[in-house]
Amino acid sequence: MEKVCLDCGEAITGRIDKKFCSDMCRNNYNNRLNSETTNYVRNINNILRKNRRILMELIPPEGKTNLHKDKLANKGFNFNYITHLYTTQKGSMYRFVYEYGYLPLDNDFYMLVIREQKV
Repeated sequence: MEKVCLDCGEAITGRIDKKFCSDMCRNNYNNRLNSETTNYVRNINNILRKNRRILMELIPPEGKTNLHKDKLANKGFNFNYITHLYTTQKGSMYRFVYEYGYLPLDNDFYMLVIREQKV
């Protein structure tokens, strides 16, 4: 039985366990195979980076401030994407984008905070 390249369908000569006729076909096949996953992850990472940049711009050097949800939304903040949650002993749940976080308050206000890095 003649083996054919998984990418282009050409006949393969050489080793018995060979799957591709050339390095170019092997690269094309693997790039196509991984492209959907890669694009999905890339898009989410771009959203997270944008959210982090927005929080970084809005949090003052003292590390804490309150502001209305509209100010975050107007800058393009996407509330659906965070990196982790932090629940305090009192039950308050902070949402974090890397080291920058926010806590929902009353009347669509948020308290923005920065978490100190433990190195």
